[in-house]
Amino acid sequence: MNLRRLWAIVIKELRQLRRDRVTAAMIVGIPTIQLLMFGFAINLDVRGLKAAIADQAHTSASRAVVQDMLATGVIVQKESAQTPDDLMQALKRGRISVGIVIPPDFERRLAENREAVQVLVDGSDISVQNAARQLAQMPLNGQNSLRPAQISVVSFYNPERRSAVNVVPGLVGVILTMTMILFTAVAIVRERERGNLELLITTPVSRTELMVGKVLPYIVIGLVQTTIVLLLGVLVFQVPTRGHWIDVYGATMLLIMANLSLGLLISTRAQSQFQAMQMSFFLLLPSILLSGFMFPFAGMPKTAQWIAEVLPLTHFMRLNRGIMLRGASLMDMWQEALILLVFTIVMMSLAIMRFSKRLD
Repeated sequence: MNLRRLWAIVIKELRQLRRDRVTAAMIVGIPTIQLLMFGFAINLDVRGLKAAIADQAHTSASRAVVQDMLATGVIVQKESAQTPDDLMQALKRGRISVGIVIPPDFERRLAENREAVQVLVDGSDISVQNAARQLAQMPLNGQNSLRPAQISVVSFYNPERRSAVNVVPGLVGVILTMTMILFTAVAIVRERERGNLELLITTPVSRTELMVGKVLPYIVIGLVQTTIVLLLGVLVFQVPTRGHWIDVYGATMLLIMANLSLGLLISTRAQSQFQAMQMSFFLLLPSILLSGFMFPFAGMPKTAQWIAEVLPLTHFMRLNRGIMLRGASLMDMWQEALILLVFTIVMMSLAIMRFSKRLD
């Protein structure tokens, strides 16, 4: 091996990397940004769960219990409710994760050392279950008996606490995010590298037609992937689907279009397929780690939550778990669906504006 020739190749690669500004920036940017982001964002100690409280007793003792629960930091009151049915509707629609029921005869139950408070939990997220159970360990106000009054925790939608029930609905979104963004991120770049872009320029195809034509085949691919994951989830892991299938596929379509439009935007910026894959990876890891798929969303600091709210996977995770596990509909969770639709329109518009029917 000739060391001089070897050194010449090394110098040539370093100079090429220096000229490739996107790659050079990512060499430093990816580890720095993601270490700082995930080092602060990943937190298994869940706090600040959205809660609603139905205090049917309206006594000083019941209000004291509510204040004690809020003081733990595990829950934050977002809504008020009159009945347990109100709490169940809020749980189903994803507006809250925990509901607190204090019955009208609270003080009598307290005096008789019986079950006096009920905690209703959205069990579609196992981390929420674990955090809410901390409330059951809290002693009720004024209880010095050897058999204190109980706080019971009732978990809905996944009472067996099976991980597959929680993972499979989210895994649909993770797989679609990984494949859809990557497929379309290299679409325009591949045409340029193969010389096909020049041929497309000579045709009467408009920018919008070209972009939409690139997207449509991948929508079908995404739906096929969704069907495979859902069938395996139901047949192999016995994951329930309490909502309507049309709502499941409606939410899936929204995520597919959002990811495809984002991939196309990347494709108009990248100069090579390698760059397109790098930029896709830069988005994939935050999407998986910050969306609530692997780590509890409620445990993240506010800055990380704001970043997560920009990612399509975060909203799909709420949508699909709500539909499949809680039996909600797209109309019940219209805010999340609207966010995905607006994201798609914005990203697709930017991609169309950035694409120029000319060779660089």
